[in-house]
Amino acid sequence: MTDYSILVPFVPRRPEQLLPFAGLVHWTGASRLWQGQGMTTEPYQGFAHAAGAGFRVPTGLGVTLMPMRHPYEAALQAKSLSLITGESVVAGFGPGSKDMQRAMLGEPYRSPLTAAREYLTAVRAALTGTPDVVAGEYWHQAGRLAPLPGPQVELGLGVLRPGMAKVAGELADVAITWLTPARYLAETIVPALGAGAGAGAAGRAVPRVAAIVPVALAADGRDPAKLALASNGAHLSLPHYRDMLRQGGVALPDGGFDTADPESQALALVKGDAFVYGAAEEVLEKLAAYRAAGVDEIVLNVTGVAALEGPSAASHELKRLLQLLNRS
Repeated sequence: MTDYSILVPFVPRRPEQLLPFAGLVHWTGASRLWQGQGMTTEPYQGFAHAAGAGFRVPTGLGVTLMPMRHPYEAALQAKSLSLITGESVVAGFGPGSKDMQRAMLGEPYRSPLTAAREYLTAVRAALTGTPDVVAGEYWHQAGRLAPLPGPQVELGLGVLRPGMAKVAGELADVAITWLTPARYLAETIVPALGAGAGAGAAGRAVPRVAAIVPVALAADGRDPAKLALASNGAHLSLPHYRDMLRQGGVALPDGGFDTADPESQALALVKGDAFVYGAAEEVLEKLAAYRAAGVDEIVLNVTGVAALEGPSAASHELKRLLQLLNRS
């Protein structure tokens, strides 16, 4: 059975802005509250504030960026959040863009796959007390957290393409995807999780899949291209996302983001079902394709609505979507 969760559809500047969305998880039966990496406020601190305000809900980080914290610090943050909330945590990580790596580290990772493999190994070692020292090309880790009982901390890895899916299959509990069409998940990512150097070779269970899906319901006055651009314009400018989208059947024009009208490129996301848009029945049908692709958790992402219509409209959109899904 597929679970439904929600993404906080903006980076909160004040902690109380998070509370309506934590309340949705608390009151509607949504499975988990997710945030991505914040460059204004840290998601761990926002979740801790929500717990202190009475909304102790399962949380997900999809994804925080490896260059920003050492694996021991990452393990400590995730474990601390699980103890503060009293609920499970999906601690998701990703290498970030090459420009971001260069800004933080002085140069990009020579091999993002190796960096991710070392990072997940080191975080898990810190969490579980594994005695082996991780001494890799990118990370050194010998520290161990105190062995305190507490809610489960699952390790997630951001996955866009088959290589990273295989790393997730080797080491992660959760493969976290963003803007990935359902057919691309079914044909490329889900098979890669269990094949080759992934879960099949490692002799472990295939990670569950959490797909963060941009979505909006059709309504008078709404322009799907503008919603998709507001939600994912930054991702359309990144070469690795454009490559993934083309492999997933989205008809982006050749070249980079600057070679064509941005709204026409955003409309390609809608036509290619990378951005899910339509009347209620159509949206339900498109989300059902994610279930059929093998997705275990669909994370509803209404950042486009929040950007163009405000947080209150985004909260109402999520409530309506959850009601539709609970009835379907």
